[in-house]
Amino acid sequence: MSASPSPTATLAKSGSAAPLPPVPDAPLATEGDSRISPRAHARHIGALVRRNLLWIRQDPESMFDAVLMPVVFTLLFVYVFGGSIGQALGGGQDRYVQYVVPGLMAMMGMNIATAVGTGFNQDFQSGVMDRFRTLPIGQGSVLFAKIVVELMRMLVATTILMIVGVLVGFDIENWPGLFAAVGLAVLFGSALMWIFLVLGLVLKSAQSVQALGFLVLMPLQFGSSIFAPPRSMPGWLKTFTDYNPLSNLADTARGLMTHGPIAFDLRMTLCWTIAITATAAPVALHKFRATG
Repeated sequence: MSASPSPTATLAKSGSAAPLPPVPDAPLATEGDSRISPRAHARHIGALVRRNLLWIRQDPESMFDAVLMPVVFTLLFVYVFGGSIGQALGGGQDRYVQYVVPGLMAMMGMNIATAVGTGFNQDFQSGVMDRFRTLPIGQGSVLFAKIVVELMRMLVATTILMIVGVLVGFDIENWPGLFAAVGLAVLFGSALMWIFLVLGLVLKSAQSVQALGFLVLMPLQFGSSIFAPPRSMPGWLKTFTDYNPLSNLADTARGLMTHGPIAFDLRMTLCWTIAITATAAPVALHKFRATG
């Protein structure tokens, strides 16, 4: 998947977006985020989110990955692999639809998170971040705004996934469980985005971020229970799958939607989310403040 042009980079070139609203009596970002109040931080994040959303409105092609990816993956796996894997699950294609759609929900966050790193790296290469450093905003607001917008894109992708899933036969057995699964996927997706923000800050180019993201993405996705049950895997791979965060999220989503068991997988998903965020978020904030 090719990297989409960055929202802020595109706006910087076009000059068509409204400037950030002034923040009276706010210290320069170089004086440290600790000098800026939480209320001011919230205003800064809101202004930057609006800036990114304006870019999406001007450049609808930037939504192609969020719109087309759930359609392509759902149709591909249901109609190419659904019959054979569905038989292994004790049913047919209909049985596989019930299995794979919650699994694909776990995959959406991983793919959207990859785009966060490439877009952020492009912002640095284009000089947009130099412009942000001259504005009276908290530097951390730039990262939080980026995550908020990408989580919106993730929700769009998840909504399209569920619509396509229903059209190909997915039966939503537990609506509260569905919303709980979406919320958990968003929470875990936000944790992954911190990792790719770090990669976007430390790697030299967007192509490097995309290449490394692909190397991480493929074994995590296919060495998981997203597309097929792991019971036929060799022992060492099944052990990896049992503790793979994407497997934990996919199995939790399945359990929530079908009233199935979720205790172990939910606990593992929450542990992974907290551990990743606690590790990657401070690194991303430090690197962003130190880069320049």
